[in-house]
Amino acid sequence: MKKNSYDPLQREYAGLASRYDNRWYSYVQASISETLQRLDLPAEGRVLDVGCGTGALLVELMDKAPALGYAGIDLSTEMLKVAQRKLGQGVTLKQAPAEELPYADGEFDVVVSTSVFHFIQQPLQALREMRRVLAPAGRVVITDWCDDYLSCRVCDRFLRMFSRAHNKIYNTVEFRRLLTEAGFQDIFIDRYKINWLWGMMTAQARKMETQ
Repeated sequence: MKKNSYDPLQREYAGLASRYDNRWYSYVQASISETLQRLDLPAEGRVLDVGCGTGALLVELMDKAPALGYAGIDLSTEMLKVAQRKLGQGVTLKQAPAEELPYADGEFDVVVSTSVFHFIQQPLQALREMRRVLAPAGRVVITDWCDDYLSCRVCDRFLRMFSRAHNKIYNTVEFRRLLTEAGFQDIFIDRYKINWLWGMMTAQARKMETQ
């Protein structure tokens, strides 16, 4: 993917970064809470947050399991600056797209992502990158909007017409197919409503031991 393909998303969040936490506080906290309820962290190892934004999920993860190592990537340097102020120097943050993770094969035990996947332009490539950086039997946990819900289908159509940053909201069947094609197994997808508008899903899957 050419670098300028990311420009609409980078521009949008450059303008939002300074007020993002206040503007979206309730939604962000609700989606993080739902993700944490479905996330079993290992006793040791490293965790990567793909699309970490202002670091809200990483803050909660570090509080829950401080012994683990943490890293995050995001497209927006402005969002990463906010995250770094929260997290300090103990967490490695890098500017990068989900389709090109700047890490070695097998470097992480868990890859997690919240409310990001509908922006990703090459979803299968992103999932393959998440699998690549996972250790054998490592787990991915992804929370995003769910097209199984009518409100999200309406939102998806609207955003496709008016937001260049938006790509697609997936339903559970589509997302399971993507995870399978990317080489994951033991796939479980749980869908739920946060409020009248936001229908979400959290997908969990494991990297095949032989990969």
